[in-house]
Amino acid sequence: MTKLLGVLLLSTLVFADIKLPDNFQANFKQMITNTKEKVIHYKGKVAFSDEKLFKWSYLEPTQKEVCTDGLELLVVDHDLEQVSAYYIGKGIDIAKVLQKATLHSKNIYVAESNGKKYTIQLDDTQKLQSIAYYDELDNKVQIVFTKMKYAKGKLADDKMQCNYPVDYDVIRG
Repeated sequence: MTKLLGVLLLSTLVFADIKLPDNFQANFKQMITNTKEKVIHYKGKVAFSDEKLFKWSYLEPTQKEVCTDGLELLVVDHDLEQVSAYYIGKGIDIAKVLQKATLHSKNIYVAESNGKKYTIQLDDTQKLQSIAYYDELDNKVQIVFTKMKYAKGKLADDKMQCNYPVDYDVIRG
């Protein structure tokens, strides 16, 4: 779950020299490498809207959705038929991370917040390309974005919500 919180790094519009649009949609590949060099690969789609709304739709190797409004994180695991809901009031301070981001080299920014270091890479058109950091278990987390589409305005609310059947188990944490 904490790996997923890290991806919330994006939920702001403009900090440092990193400019994010009102919304974006992209494909992503997420690689998590543990201290024994074992790598887990995930693929899916992500949507961002209205400064704090995120929806991560994991498609491989398992089907899962992760949605947040900046206050609560919902994880829908379709394989387990389970929904986990977490309050993230004590999660990563996204604005603080991006405010601290400084240009390290061409299109690469670094930031440190709460003892964690983040590397943020933009492509040549200044669109978000990747984010990397180490989680609290010392796993390296890298998220690479492709087919990034920036746009103006808010995405439809129903596009940003995690939907699940009523018979799924719901766990609140």
